Amino acid sequence: MAEDKVFNRWLIVIGAILIQLCLGAIYAWSVFCKPLQQPIGYGGLGLTPSQATLPFSLVLVFFAIATIIGGRWQDKAGPRLVATVGGIVLGIGMLVAAFLRCFTWLTIGYGVLSGMGIGFTYVCPVATGIKWFPDKRGLITGLSVAGFGAGALIVAPVARALIDGVGVFSTLAILGIAFLVVIVLSAQILRNPPAGWKPEGWIAPEKTQMTGRDFGPGEMLSSLSFYLVWLMYFFGCFAGLMIIAQTSPIGQDIVGLTAKTAALAVGTLAIFNALGRIFWGRLSDSLGRKRTLFLMLIINGAAILLYNTIAVFPIYYWIGIYIVGLCFGGYLALFPAITADFYGTKNIGINYGLVFTAYGVGGLLGSLFAPRVLEITKSYSMAFTVTGILCLLGAVIAIISRPPGVKQN
Repeated sequence: MAEDKVFNRWLIVIGAILIQLCLGAIYAWSVFCKPLQQPIGYGGLGLTPSQATLPFSLVLVFFAIATIIGGRWQDKAGPRLVATVGGIVLGIGMLVAAFLRCFTWLTIGYGVLSGMGIGFTYVCPVATGIKWFPDKRGLITGLSVAGFGAGALIVAPVARALIDGVGVFSTLAILGIAFLVVIVLSAQILRNPPAGWKPEGWIAPEKTQMTGRDFGPGEMLSSLSFYLVWLMYFFGCFAGLMIIAQTSPIGQDIVGLTAKTAALAVGTLAIFNALGRIFWGRLSDSLGRKRTLFLMLIINGAAILLYNTIAVFPIYYWIGIYIVGLCFGGYLALFPAITADFYGTKNIGINYGLVFTAYGVGGLLGSLFAPRVLEITKSYSMAFTVTGILCLLGAVIAIISRPPGVKQN
């Protein structure tokens, strides 16, 4: 069946990018950290650095949990309904945080409700894109999630300007309404291809699905390969989300940047985060997922270890942002494709949801790790060193990992 007689599959990419731009706003959270630490009479809540980071940490956890639920749900009900519900829940969560204005409801509204909404929505364009583009799996996965990486580029400076103008909580309300509207409208584009559909004239090469069959979630969980994939994803997300969560505070505390310049740094990281999803995704289609992942983890590990030189060489703060953002973006592009390569596309929603729990755990521990180390040691050095080593360990795992049932060459 010719693709132009069914549906223009490139519309899926447009809808996916619009949705992911809204979801990716979570990476701009570091812009909110310092204002929330201001006393209540000055527009904040008087939070400690760890408390100010907690909503971001929890949003990552519930994001990952909801991705499992949303993945299973969209496998059965289709992506449009699930993405629509997710957009509504995300908006409601931000409005709860905005109007109830206390640490508890900030944590519940933004961390729990918005995290669930993001998780429901996120998996839909990713799973849909993989099904419509079996011939360009790495590239399309990268494009589908590029908006998620770029979201902070738009939202960070906008949020910073709104915070200065109307305060933290009014900013959350404005953004919550905007995200709800854009996601719900964009979700109406999403749909799955007809059963048995494939691009006209395309024949699946062996390397597209390396195992040659579809795995159910139980089968996937019983394979060693799942846990190796999970660990690599965890190490990469621990590293990337630690830096993302602390980009603004690190810039202000170590480099001496102003709040506005630090917000610009958050946006700059978002550019490379988005570019990394497209670049590494496309590269993996030709170089292979494992080789590409090995390179990313080696480069990321070395880059974070060099963060220890920022106090002496402030320019490396900016260089580090470029490298870490580029590599972190690649993880979000490669692991959906790796999941499809290893375990097939039939159950990609639930299977990738389970793999994606590595993102949630990595995000929770990584985002809390650096501020906690700072509170105890008065320095980020230990956080940079430990995190860099974890990435290098992930690179070693990339060498030995393989799909279930496929012998090591």
